[in-house]
Amino acid sequence: MAERPNRHSDGERPRRDGTGPRKGAPKRDGAPKWEGGSKRDGAPQRDGAPQRDGAPRRDGAPKRDGAPRRDGAGYRGARPAGGSRPPRPNRPEGDNDRPRHDDPPIPDDITGKELDRIARNELKTLAKENADRVAQHLVMAAALIDDDPQLAHKHAQAAARRAGRIAVTRESLAITAYAVGDFALALRELRTYRRISGSNEQLPLMVDCERGLGRPEKALELGRSVDRRTLSVPTRVELAIAMSGARLDLGQPQQALEELEISQLDPTTAFSYSPALFDAYAIVLDELGRTDEAEVWGRRADIAAEALAAAGATEGDETIEIIELDDSDVLDSVTAIDEPEIAEPELEEPEGDDAR
Repeated sequence: MAERPNRHSDGERPRRDGTGPRKGAPKRDGAPKWEGGSKRDGAPQRDGAPQRDGAPRRDGAPKRDGAPRRDGAGYRGARPAGGSRPPRPNRPEGDNDRPRHDDPPIPDDITGKELDRIARNELKTLAKENADRVAQHLVMAAALIDDDPQLAHKHAQAAARRAGRIAVTRESLAITAYAVGDFALALRELRTYRRISGSNEQLPLMVDCERGLGRPEKALELGRSVDRRTLSVPTRVELAIAMSGARLDLGQPQQALEELEISQLDPTTAFSYSPALFDAYAIVLDELGRTDEAEVWGRRADIAAEALAAAGATEGDETIEIIELDDSDVLDSVTAIDEPEIAEPELEEPEGDDAR
């Protein structure tokens, strides 16, 4: 402990090593109490640590004079010579800058222009080269759906990967998924399609997907969730057939028959949807044990299909409005009327079966 300094008679503050406390200030353990703390200049060093004349040096590490350096390299290590980043491989323009999956090949004679005009318009938001490739995959999916649904599904998947926000690609993926029996995927894609497009025109297929998943009650609930008068006539017919199938799944053949007894069940005329409607009606009649009537409606389904084929109609073609039918095994004549669209009947108050 340092000795206490002598007081001076002239009242000056005593000093110790050039500095000292105020006059009369008490000491702590022999150390003077300094007003404002000790001064850095002349302050003792601690354990031999180097004096702070900038940034401290630690274990011989280089002095910080900017960005930190480690072993003489930059923070991220040495960069390759000749540039700051390695160049990226070239990609085709409009290819969405995405890694390509194992897309199925497309024949040289498929250009994508075969796609219908409405679907092509949906693809206009894409870069031209990507839109053309998506169109090619969609054309292939449609061409293969009946003969090779698995390959058609791969083309639809390729189209959806490239244009996942386009309604027609999600719709195509849903249809091919349904064709290969993946009802869960089909239903999920149909919901996405409906959300993007705002359309309920694929509601019958959604009902069938619920049936495929073993949920006929939910299928009926889904089918009743939309006002049928807001749907096109062909979609109404398809929905009636799907709802009838759900009734059969539940062991309710009489209610299944009632689902089909709609105004479009007219044996004197045939529209593009008539063969399927007549055939579904025949199946339910047979379930009820009404075999004679079932045979009549089965024959009517064949006649309608033959009439449409003779008129040059294709499946789903809505330009064939009315074909006069003779209720016999052979048609003497076929009259076809071509119009841009099927004229829908005027909406009236629903009666009987149409009220469902």
